[in-house]
Amino acid sequence: MILTVSEDAFKFLNSLEKNNNREWFNDHKKEFKAIETDIKKIYQAVFENLKKHDDIDKLKMFRIYRDVRFSKNKLPYKTHFGGSFHRTKPHLRGGYYLHIQPNNESFIATGFWEPNKEDLLRMRKEFEMDDQEMRDILNNKSFKQLWGNLVGDELIKAPKGFDKDHKAIDLIRKKQYIFIKKFTDKEVLDSNFIASVDEAFKTVRPYFNYMSDVLTTDLNGVSLI
Repeated sequence: MILTVSEDAFKFLNSLEKNNNREWFNDHKKEFKAIETDIKKIYQAVFENLKKHDDIDKLKMFRIYRDVRFSKNKLPYKTHFGGSFHRTKPHLRGGYYLHIQPNNESFIATGFWEPNKEDLLRMRKEFEMDDQEMRDILNNKSFKQLWGNLVGDELIKAPKGFDKDHKAIDLIRKKQYIFIKKFTDKEVLDSNFIASVDEAFKTVRPYFNYMSDVLTTDLNGVSLI
């Protein structure tokens, strides 16, 4: 049996967006639980596919409930489903994310969202020393067609200790190293969606292989693990 994202999931999330309050949600809790069960099967299928070609130690599904303690937005519920897939550390780095949201807001993302300061410095030092391998990955035709350009937050100026005129300053300034691929509602509801997600995740492996090698060695190539 081919698993597909149900139109009911999108209908529920659209209704939730219009009725984002506890009373409405509690009245529709049974409907939500049924949809959540089906969505979890989608994430589990992506997880099982990933494990066939990568070393993934866990799937983390995010709850529908928003943490409003430190947010100006006090709406209690998210209007999407999200889940991340963690590569096994310390020898593998990076991660995958799947976001399911109606109105053509679904996407997958991969890379490094919040690298710690040690990893971030190591990446920057690598690009300072030699950025060619990273450029080759970024400019690979099939990779670029599928994932587009590297995105993520970056500094306005060069980080402390780095030359603002360095030829790799565009890479060095970054604080995140992320790729995002968007999906239309039609693509998400298609029976080929899970396979499309897996194929995209497979394509990112040269990037992960490179970054994992960088982050597990020092600048002389000596293993740190």
